[in-house]
Amino acid sequence: MKLGFIGLGHMGSAMAANLLRAGHEVTVFNRTPGKSSPLIALGAHEAATLAGACGGEMVITMLADDEAASNIALGSGGLVENLSKDAIHLSMSTISVALSKRLAQAHAQSGQRYVAAPVFGRPDMAAAAKLFIVAAGDPAAIDACRPLFDVLAQKTSTIGAEPSAANLVKLTANFLQAAVIESLGEAIALIGKAGIDRHAYVDLLTSTIFTAPAYKIFGPLIADSRFGPAAFAAPLGYKDIRLALAEAETLRVPMPLASLVHDRFLRLFAQGGDNLDWSAIGGLATQDAGGREARVVRPAH
Repeated sequence: MKLGFIGLGHMGSAMAANLLRAGHEVTVFNRTPGKSSPLIALGAHEAATLAGACGGEMVITMLADDEAASNIALGSGGLVENLSKDAIHLSMSTISVALSKRLAQAHAQSGQRYVAAPVFGRPDMAAAAKLFIVAAGDPAAIDACRPLFDVLAQKTSTIGAEPSAANLVKLTANFLQAAVIESLGEAIALIGKAGIDRHAYVDLLTSTIFTAPAYKIFGPLIADSRFGPAAFAAPLGYKDIRLALAEAETLRVPMPLASLVHDRFLRLFAQGGDNLDWSAIGGLATQDAGGREARVVRPAH
């Protein structure tokens, strides 16, 4: 397929590289110059302008937030102005439900198609083509995207014909991950202060009743207090919690745990943690407990 790819952060660069290796013709564009060199070496074309990435049958966006996604798609010289009739905007960014609805309407009015397909997974999973994708939109448009999904992900799930449904699913899933991080942090702070080996505790959890990837990924990071370099920066996690709460307010759904996690991010930022991985909120409970651990009790062999 002839594609445009916009947004060359850690995730986007890895995804674009996999599409190139699979034989797709990819034209890349990034607002910040200098990120395209490795992709050009793999055969990508570089567009000098946003319009230059819109000449194919599809454009993929992988952008950080609503502001970036709105500017790229709806701004002057953006996707809506430049995509041809029936072309697809495949939005793989984690954005708000409200913006996703605006994008769907704007593309429809211009005779274009819009699919929301945010991803689950960190940069290492993107590089290994092991992402999980949740897609929503017109079934025919989703079918046209499936060859790309097959390259990028180990599994793709569809969630309906309204694109914004996929965005809400992604936001709620990130809320659940943040809740796991907070609860792990509190539990690890408690057993650590009691003198129990934090790593042995995490090994026990993740090999018995908490075997889900979230526990296996975040448990060791919290036990090690290893929150950098960021695979998913804390401000992005905070953004997703804010967007989930915004939709909860719109639908009048109380989410007290999400409100707690929201404030934990604020606590992290107040002490300068903006550049840390979002799992750093899991280290706050240890600080709250005095920031020191008692004698380590190791399990008997």
